[in-house]
Amino acid sequence: MNEPCDGRRIAFFGGSRVAFFGGSFDPPHLGHLAIARAAQAALGLDTVLFAPVGAQPLKPRGSTAAFTHRLAMTRLAIADEQDFALSLADAPQPSGAPNYTLETLLALRAELPPESELFCLMGADSFAALRRWHRAAEIPFAAALIVASRPGESLIDLEAALPTGLTLEAAPERGTNELHRYTLRNPAGEQAPFYLLPNLEIEISASEIAGRCTPPTSQRCFPLPFWSTFAPTASIATCPAQIEGLG
Repeated sequence: MNEPCDGRRIAFFGGSRVAFFGGSFDPPHLGHLAIARAAQAALGLDTVLFAPVGAQPLKPRGSTAAFTHRLAMTRLAIADEQDFALSLADAPQPSGAPNYTLETLLALRAELPPESELFCLMGADSFAALRRWHRAAEIPFAAALIVASRPGESLIDLEAALPTGLTLEAAPERGTNELHRYTLRNPAGEQAPFYLLPNLEIEISASEIAGRCTPPTSQRCFPLPFWSTFAPTASIATCPAQIEGLG
């Protein structure tokens, strides 16, 4: 089932290995699904939570589409994915305050059974900006990071994006062609696993397709349940009436 859920319902979606996948999803596209599928296959994840964010601190102008529209679009995008679920864990704050990933992860962690494992999945662009995030150095210790890297990225590239004070080293078990394993350390000596999905050939990004939905590119970019809901010539940014009917 891909029903909306919040932190209080995480356990219902089951499994002991849960990945939080946050972002604007403005709009969701095949690149998001490819990253989630790769992470699920490589790490044996039971559930990947797609969590559209209410207000990103690093995007003061906000998203093109309203949160309710992005929520509906994401629901459609994952409709055919049995182990993907829509989450309200990063929904807008009643106070209007920004959403901080660390706070969201800590709230999710508190709701999961003690034996569960929580991961934080992100793409290459998000990881590149990680050091600018709120209390960034604490995030990998709240949930193990799974990062989808660009082809050819090296260990030096990864280290350059790390929050100040963190170091990265290859784990004793290097991993496979589908998954590279590393260990993160902070100045206090704490360790956290770090997982890299290497060489993902993701051809599209949200910035390239946001606000446009014209053939033939769109059918290549969007999941079928999402695409089939909209007329091929419709613009995602100008079809709120269609989206409103999906809630």
